[in-house]
Amino acid sequence: MGKIKVQQGVSSNYTDDQLLFIKQMGVQYVFVMLKDEDSNYEGIMRFRERLDKFGLIPSDAGNHDMYKSASIHLGLPDRDACIDRYNALTRAIGKAGIRTTYMTWEPNFTLSTKSVVGEHSRGAVTRVVDIAQLKTLPYSHGRLYSEDEIWGNFKYFLDRALPVCEEADVRIALHPCDPPVPELCGIHNLIHCSDDYRRAFELAGDSRYLGVKLCVGCWLEGGQEFGDLFADIEEFVRRDKVIMVHFRNVSSAIPYLEETLLEDGYMDMYKVMKHFVACGFDGYINVDHVPPFAAGGGRAAGFAYSIGYMKALLKCAEAELGAKQ
Repeated sequence: MGKIKVQQGVSSNYTDDQLLFIKQMGVQYVFVMLKDEDSNYEGIMRFRERLDKFGLIPSDAGNHDMYKSASIHLGLPDRDACIDRYNALTRAIGKAGIRTTYMTWEPNFTLSTKSVVGEHSRGAVTRVVDIAQLKTLPYSHGRLYSEDEIWGNFKYFLDRALPVCEEADVRIALHPCDPPVPELCGIHNLIHCSDDYRRAFELAGDSRYLGVKLCVGCWLEGGQEFGDLFADIEEFVRRDKVIMVHFRNVSSAIPYLEETLLEDGYMDMYKVMKHFVACGFDGYINVDHVPPFAAGGGRAAGFAYSIGYMKALLKCAEAELGAKQ
C-alpha cells in the first residue's frame, strides 16, 4: 500500500489565523494558490516561511489565472507571452522545492448553472449544473473552437512547457474539464473523459512530468460517459500518473447534478477510498469543493467537517486493508 497524504488548499494571502485553522484540523500538507504578487521565487519563499511557522508543507502550487489562460488554451495572439509567464512560475516553484504545478484547459473556468439551496445540500447553498441550460449559452470567444484546434493548442503548450518542467523537476497535474461534456460555449473541452488523458499522455511522449489531478467529482459528474472510475484509478495509479486526488461527491451524473457533502451523493466514497488504498496510491488527497455551513461556520467549517470525514474514511480503509494483508 502507498501512503496517502491529506492536504488542504490555501491562498498566499491567508492570515495566520487561517493557517492555524488548518494546523488544528491535523492537516500537514497544503496546495497553494498564488496571488499575482506572490507568483515569483521571492513571493513563494515568503509564504513558505509563514507556512513553516505552523508546520505546514507546500506540496504543490500554481496561479489560477496562469493555468486557466484563454490565451494559451485558444491560441490567442499573446499565448507565447502567457506560456513564458507559466514557465517562469514553474521555474520559481521548482527552485522553491515544490514539485507539482497545475493545468486545467478551461478558458471559461469551471462552468455552473447556479448556486442555490439544493435538494441534497441540507439547506446549504451549493453548486448546480444543468447541462441543458449551459448548452443554451452563446459562444464565449466569438467563434467555434474545434476538437482538432484545441488539441493542437495543447500540443503547442506541451512542446514549450514540458522541457521547462524537466529542467525544474516540476510535474504538471492536469485537471479534467468541469462539467465534463464534449463542448460548451463554442469550445471543445480537452479532458472530458478518461480516454482524453490517454491521448494527452501519448502527446507528451508518456513523460512523467504530465500527470493527473484525479477529480473524483468530475468522474462522477460524467458517469459512464467519462469512464470506469475504479478501472481508471487502478490504471493511472499503476502508471504513476496520479499526482493528487480531488475527493468529491455529487447527487447524480449529468445532465443535472448538485455538489454534496461526501456522504450525501450517489457514490459510496468509502468504496472509492478503499480502492485508492488497495491500488497503492502514493500522493495527495483533498476535498476540492464543499457546500458552506451556516452563519458562524461558513466555508471553513464545511472544509473542516469534510476533511475530518475524509480522514476517517482513509484511516478506516488503511486499517481494514492492512488487517486483510
